[in-house]
Amino acid sequence: MVSADVARSIVGIVGNVISFGLFLSPVPTFWGIFKKKDVEEFSPVPYLATIFNCMLWVFYGLPLVHPNSTLVITINGVGLAIEAAYLILFLVYAPNRKRLWVLAVLALEAVLMAALVLGVLLGAHTHDSRSMIVGILCVIANTCMYAAPLIVMKKVIKTKSVEYMPFYLSFVGLLNGGCWTAYALIKFDLYITIPNGLGVLFSVAQLILYGCYYKSTPKKIKNVELPTIADKTVSTNVSIAVEK
Repeated sequence: MVSADVARSIVGIVGNVISFGLFLSPVPTFWGIFKKKDVEEFSPVPYLATIFNCMLWVFYGLPLVHPNSTLVITINGVGLAIEAAYLILFLVYAPNRKRLWVLAVLALEAVLMAALVLGVLLGAHTHDSRSMIVGILCVIANTCMYAAPLIVMKKVIKTKSVEYMPFYLSFVGLLNGGCWTAYALIKFDLYITIPNGLGVLFSVAQLILYGCYYKSTPKKIKNVELPTIADKTVSTNVSIAVEK
C-alpha cells in the first residue's frame, strides 16, 4: 500500500504540472495583445494577484518558514517568472493611465512583501508561528488569485459576451484547485486546503457563466481583399467580410 507521503508527493508533482499549465493558460490572451499592440479591455488584476500570490507561496515554502515544501517553492518560483513576463508585455502595450496603475500596484506589492519577510523572520522564532502567519496571508492571496477573474463577470453579464473572459484560465484553474486540494487533504494542510477549495468553486462559477454567454458572444469579422479581373488599365479589389 502506498504511504501518505508517497501519495502526497505524486499528487504534488501532478499539481506542479497542472499549475504550470495554469500559468501558461493566458498565453493566447497575451499573444493577441502582442499581435494587436493593444491591451484593449483586458484586466491586469488576475496577473497582479497571481504574482503576489506566487511571492507569498515561495516564502511559505522556504525551510525557514515551512520545511519540506520543495514542490511549493518550485512551481511558484516558475509562476513568478511567467507572471512577470506577462506584466512586462502588458506594460509595453497599455495606455499610460493603466501602465502607471499597474506599476503602482507592483510597487505596493514589493513593499508589502519586504515588510512581511522582515517582520516574520525577526518577529516569529518557530516554524509553527512563521507557517501560521505566512499561511494565513497565503490563504487570502490565493483566494484573491482564484477570485480575480470574477471581476470580469459583471462585464460578461452586461455585454452578454465572454470575449474578455479567458476560458483556459478558468478551466485550468479548476483542475489546479482540485489537485492541490487533494494534495492538502492527504496530509492535512489547512492553508493549502482553504484557498484551493474555494478556487474550485470560483472556477466552476466562471465556467458556468462562460457556458451561458458563449453563444451570444459576437463573432469577430475579418476583412479580406480579393483581386478581381479588370481591363489592363484599371485594377480593382473586392473586400469581403469573413467570419472567424
